[in-house]
Amino acid sequence: MTALAQLAAAPGTVLAAEDLSMFGRDPWWLVVVKAVFCFAFLLLTVLFAIVWERKVVAWMQLRIGPNRHGPWGMLQSLADGAKLMFKEDIIVKRADKVVYVLAPIIAAVPAFMAIAVIPFGPAGNEVSIFGHRTTMQLTDLPIAMLYILAVASVGIYGIVLAGWSSGSTYPLLGGLRSCAQMISYEIAMGAAFASVFLYSGSMSTSAIVEAQADRWFIILLPVSFIVYIVTMVGETNRAPFDMPESEGDLVGGFNTEYSSIKFAMFMLAEYINMVTVSAVAATLFLGGWRAPWPISTFWEGANHGWWPLLWFVVKVQLLLFFFIWLRGTLPRVRYDQLMKLGWKVLIPVSVVWLMVVATVRALRNENYGFQSIVLYVLGAVIAILLLSFVVDIFRDRKEKAAAASAPEPPAFDPMAGGFPVPPLPGQELPPVPRRRPRRDRELIVSGGGNTVSDGTESDGKEADSV
Repeated sequence: MTALAQLAAAPGTVLAAEDLSMFGRDPWWLVVVKAVFCFAFLLLTVLFAIVWERKVVAWMQLRIGPNRHGPWGMLQSLADGAKLMFKEDIIVKRADKVVYVLAPIIAAVPAFMAIAVIPFGPAGNEVSIFGHRTTMQLTDLPIAMLYILAVASVGIYGIVLAGWSSGSTYPLLGGLRSCAQMISYEIAMGAAFASVFLYSGSMSTSAIVEAQADRWFIILLPVSFIVYIVTMVGETNRAPFDMPESEGDLVGGFNTEYSSIKFAMFMLAEYINMVTVSAVAATLFLGGWRAPWPISTFWEGANHGWWPLLWFVVKVQLLLFFFIWLRGTLPRVRYDQLMKLGWKVLIPVSVVWLMVVATVRALRNENYGFQSIVLYVLGAVIAILLLSFVVDIFRDRKEKAAAASAPEPPAFDPMAGGFPVPPLPGQELPPVPRRRPRRDRELIVSGGGNTVSDGTESDGKEADSV
């Protein structure tokens, strides 16, 4: 109810058309410099994330972790990359060579593209780069979030084509799993984004951060944040949702037939996607480049100059730690549990929450008071609960009547086909024959000469009948 109150009463409902005139004015060389910075930021963050993941998981499992390459093992990721580059590059005989080579590129390139619209600092606060004033963002669009969704969707093709072009069964299954998984979780992710769009009044990333000047959206839209956190783990194929790479039943998944630099590009795409979704989460729900609440209150310059870059990097690193923490804590779920969570839990919850947010925003724009908004929302919720209760009652009656009138199912014979088979759903195995009571059984002593049991002597001959 607190989130609903803040959602209804917070100032600044729908923003005016965003002002993007400060973008597109940089000279070409400065655009190249900023693009190289975004590329280097992703690569350096990935190199650090690999070492950090191995260190944190080792700490959680009471191990030492990497400690050989560089000081404190900080160059372990560089050593891994060099090792993969010098390994033999194998192309399987049955592979479609063109698609087989293009698949890692298709998976890696879109992962770099999404960072172009992420703001590292306020649009109105320009910094000096080689004597030229510019914003701390490569570019921005009126539909920047739709651009991020589109780029993330293109990355799916790389994994699917990698599984198909390998000419093997298990990579194909891994690619199909990944396709179904990403489609399932992108629907809920889009609904979580829509709640942010309704509240901020814009799809521009810089405008969304500006709309969080008073309160971050993690406070105003907590359900959207939770849904997005779950979906971003599923989108990046990370534990506990790493179904496309399930070693137990897929022998490595879609990248089973890849080696050397092509395998490294898949791993690079996975970690860059982790950084990208963490940056999106920080932008949409954690205030983006804004300083945390205690710092921003007593320090006026916390959101000026180069300081916003520090707050943004800290938030991204905390979200990357969340990825690592999940991998070291939770076991892998089953595929049916993964699909059930995506289609039966996340999508309904995100859609219902989107309807609540849209209702609150519409009533707020019509100048309804907070008490009226609460009454309308609670009345709709109670009406839906009562309707579902009545439907459940009639459904239970129909099921009981159908079960009472149904004939008795035939007895299940597990040996009907000549060999034992497991029962189908709804079938029951016959009861297991009970063993004889203890008083009817005698202890057979090894080597006993006169021990008689079940009418036979200890030497195997039948006892004389009386």
